[in-house]
Amino acid sequence: MRIYLIGYMGCGKSTLGRRLSEHLNLQFVDMDHYIEERNYKTIPQIFAEEGEAEFRKKERKALEELSEFTDIVIATGGGAPCFFDNVELMNKSGKTIYLNIEPNILADRLLKSKTERPLIKGKSREELVAFIDETLKKRNEFYKQAKLEITQPDINLHDLQALIS
Repeated sequence: MRIYLIGYMGCGKSTLGRRLSEHLNLQFVDMDHYIEERNYKTIPQIFAEEGEAEFRKKERKALEELSEFTDIVIATGGGAPCFFDNVELMNKSGKTIYLNIEPNILADRLLKSKTERPLIKGKSREELVAFIDETLKKRNEFYKQAKLEITQPDINLHDLQALIS
């Protein structure tokens, strides 16, 4: 079994991924952490030193590697499904679940987050909600290709397991 969690940054992919992997007794990988370990740099460092295009290539390579793993839950980066044919690769090699969370909730979570996120750095709450809204309009064409869509981030794991099976 291979499960990919996709959705906007702050939607809960890593949190749900850890809980789900434990519940299903599967390995968990946060794709951003995987990329950081493989490149000996943080995501913000990669963005700053090499630019987004290079980061997306590294992200694709990581996705190709992870798509070979078995018995795993993978929390992807927010933009991962939107580049190259990444969403198709995920759909072919596993089950994709889109965590579709409201922009206002995402903004609140991101403002409280201690994680440095290069794409939203320095934005006010209002700017952040507008940015999320705009970005989701573009990304939803990719996110909506997921095999499952969840709109409640605190979904019961037994209910989720039933949906996946």
